[in-house]
Amino acid sequence: MAAVVSRAIGGVGLLRRSFGMVRTITASSASSQNSSAAVGAAEATEKKKKTKRREKNLFEVAQFLPNWGIGYKMAKSHWKGVSYEITKINLYKDGRHGKAWGIVHKDGVPAAHTPKKISGVHKRCWKYISEAPNETNDSTPKPESTLEQEADSLTA
Repeated sequence: MAAVVSRAIGGVGLLRRSFGMVRTITASSASSQNSSAAVGAAEATEKKKKTKRREKNLFEVAQFLPNWGIGYKMAKSHWKGVSYEITKINLYKDGRHGKAWGIVHKDGVPAAHTPKKISGVHKRCWKYISEAPNETNDSTPKPESTLEQEADSLTA
């Protein structure tokens, strides 16, 4: 009888081992499916991160322009027909924060002649308006034909 009992216990042990083995096989296949789904989700979020471009504040836009953008026009991306011609910039030590002043332009025409402090310079929505900066001096060379016409008008 003892032999039968030991066989029964051994049989139960074998049965438990086989169930345990089935459990590990199904768990590993489920985890591999979950891991492949997790990898797919991670790749999708990486693509989203790569495609989403971080907007820039005024100083991050101005740092690539000559003389930190003084004399150039900038505007917020959601403004229509309004821009600022930058006249003065005070930068903090990190180069990404500070204060800025400029002349307001509405539809390309200066709305005021005195510079005013620009609000919202740290908001991440600024863009460069691609126009040449206004020339403050008249040192640009004139063609000879206009020089001759001016000379003729002075002598006549």
